[in-house]
Amino acid sequence: MTGSKPKKPPSKKKLKAALAGVGDISMMHRPGYVDNPDCELYAICDPDPERLALRREQWGVPRTYTDYSDLLADPEVDLVEVLTPHHLHCGMVEAAAGAGKHVSVQKPMCTTILEADRMIEATRRAGVLFKVFENFVFYPPFVKARELIAGGEIGEPLTVRFKLGTNMFGSRPYPLSVELWHLLEVEKGMGQAVFDDGYHKLSQAIDIFGDIESVRGWVDRSFAFADMPGVLMWRYKNSPCVGIFDLALSPNLYNRSKYFPADERIDVTGTKGSLSITRCTAQLLDAPALVLTKRGRRVLFDDLRADWQDSFSDSTRHFVQCVKHGGEPSLTGERGKKVIQFAFACIIAGKTRSEVRPDQVDDAFIQEFNR
Repeated sequence: MTGSKPKKPPSKKKLKAALAGVGDISMMHRPGYVDNPDCELYAICDPDPERLALRREQWGVPRTYTDYSDLLADPEVDLVEVLTPHHLHCGMVEAAAGAGKHVSVQKPMCTTILEADRMIEATRRAGVLFKVFENFVFYPPFVKARELIAGGEIGEPLTVRFKLGTNMFGSRPYPLSVELWHLLEVEKGMGQAVFDDGYHKLSQAIDIFGDIESVRGWVDRSFAFADMPGVLMWRYKNSPCVGIFDLALSPNLYNRSKYFPADERIDVTGTKGSLSITRCTAQLLDAPALVLTKRGRRVLFDDLRADWQDSFSDSTRHFVQCVKHGGEPSLTGERGKKVIQFAFACIIAGKTRSEVRPDQVDDAFIQEFNR
């Protein structure tokens, strides 16, 4: 965060957090506060009174609100997590900042570049910490892989490949409403595979090798709704490594998962070896979550925490630590803006089959290709 100096961390022993929006994804956010010595889940807010009552019974939360402004008026609340549909994020983050609350917003941070700038400015002006919540960069096998790369285990990185395979069978049941509101974004040219779910992979791509110089790609449609199959390619600004992201919808493929049946893999090839992250949300392959191949041998990291929930909890605790003890979250608003510019660059490149530079992406540029 740049500009004004953030408020001093609260002096009280234990922080109090609130979740704004208690739909399906909130169940992944709540565990980060369970047995957390620095912060408790103090309040939840949702306009649906039945859903609110259900979560209160499940979680034993002290306070509930159906009106977001009432939640923000509660002086006990130190930080707010905004877990609502993307088009609601901007106004809710601005309101939280105006109320002096530190705020974390679920990815993607918003649906326009102007909104991203407004959110960054509102939180900067209020002197509150602002995080765009993203959990994949906290997934323990990814964190370990990043450490191994930085330590020179695979030599100079040459290529990084991200895979997203969307499957239809093998996961827990979840409400249809989880998917339906995304239709609003598809109508505006934003696909769920690249802009929403793909945000995780694009965030990891920036996290591992830095800012993106340019993107090329091909993206088609399945069943009119899904922006796949597709292949996206990019070059980095400050790394010779080349990035690839391939997406596919396999409606009849079974993929066992406690969460969503997504086949997510990352392969990094270097001059001396390679790394493979074999799973995240689901587990299609019977293999350790992280494998290092070097000098003709494989090193299997089968003792890492590799449950998808771990990444949520670690991401939550990271932000709590920043609020409690000071420091800037690794996933700032500025970083979130870079990821959505990257996502829009991918979408436009996939439509036009042309080279797109994320730095050039603003709302006028996006509108030009959505006509």
